[in-house]
Amino acid sequence: MRAIVGHRYGPPSVLESCEVGLPLPGRGEVLVQVGAAAVHLGDYFVMTGEPYVARLAFGLRRPRNGIRGRDLAGVVAAVGKDVTAFRPGEEVFGWSTAGTLAEYACVPAANLVSVPTNLSAVDAAAVPTSAMAALQALRDTAKVRPGQTVLVTGASGGVGSFAVQIAKAFGAEVTGVCSTRNVDLVRSLGADHVVDYTKTDFTRAEKRYDIILDNVEAQPLADVRRALTPTGTLIPNSGRGGRWIGPLGRIAKARLLSGFTRQQLKPLVSVEKRRDLLTLADLLATGQVTPLIDRVYPLDEAADALRYVGAGHTRGKVVVTPADGPLRSKEDR
Repeated sequence: MRAIVGHRYGPPSVLESCEVGLPLPGRGEVLVQVGAAAVHLGDYFVMTGEPYVARLAFGLRRPRNGIRGRDLAGVVAAVGKDVTAFRPGEEVFGWSTAGTLAEYACVPAANLVSVPTNLSAVDAAAVPTSAMAALQALRDTAKVRPGQTVLVTGASGGVGSFAVQIAKAFGAEVTGVCSTRNVDLVRSLGADHVVDYTKTDFTRAEKRYDIILDNVEAQPLADVRRALTPTGTLIPNSGRGGRWIGPLGRIAKARLLSGFTRQQLKPLVSVEKRRDLLTLADLLATGQVTPLIDRVYPLDEAADALRYVGAGHTRGKVVVTPADGPLRSKEDR
C-alpha cells in the first residue's frame, strides 16, 4: 500500500510517498481502508520534532513510527481476534497512533465509532482530535452552562470552528474572534457576536466573559484575563511556543497564577476518549455540529497539506484522501 512516511524529523520535505507492507490487525484491532485522514497542528509538530520535549513520546533521534497522521475515516476491511463491535464493510471514524496517511491503517477497535449517515468520510475524518479538544475544553474544563458567555479566539480554525458550534449546542452566548475575511464564516457557524481582531482588541473592550477558550494565545495572560468576569475561566490552548518546551512554560505560568486569583486558568490537556467521540457523533447526526473543511489534498500531496497547516490561518480542517479511497463525498454515498 501507499503511505506517507517520515524517517527523520524536519520540514514537510522530509516526507515521502512510499510503498509499504499492508498491516495486519492484531487482537482487538481493526484494519480500515482509509477514505480520508485529517491533519492538524499536532501532526506538524510531530513531523518537525519541535518542541524537542515531544520527542520523549515520539522518539528522541528519529520517529518511532514513520507513517504520519492520526485522524481517519473509512471502511472496515478486516477485524482482528476478539473484535465484535465492527464487521467488514462498516463505515467508521476515529484515531490511530500507528499513522493514518496511508491507504490502510490498523486501529484499536476502542478508538472507532460508526460514521453518522449524514457525513462523508472527509467530514468524519475532520472530527476526532479537534472536536474532542473543543468538547473537553467546554464541557469538562469550563463546565459551560446555558446562558453563560463564551469567547473563542481562532474561531475559524480547526478547534475554534468546533468550539463555536459546541458552545451554542450547550446553550451559551458565543463570541468568536477572527480576521476580517472570516467574519461572515464565523457568524455562519452560529456565533452570536464576532470580533474582528484587526479592528478591535477584545481584551480592551468593556465586555466580560464567563469562559474564554484561547486557541491563539497571541496576547499576554494578564491582558486576556481583563476580558474575564471576576470568577471566569480562561483555557489557554495552543501548541506553539519555544523550540525546547513549547507551550509548557505558559501552561506552568497559568497554573501558578490560578493560585492567586478567583479566576480559573486551566490549560487544556485533551485526551481522546471513545465516549466523547460517541457524543460528537450524536451532535453531528442531529446537525448541531458540522465540520468546516478548508482544503482537501490527495495522498501524494500530504506534505503540502502539512505545510499549509503549519503556516497557520486555516479555515476549519485540512483533509487528505487516497485517490481511490471510499466515501470521498456525500454524493458518492
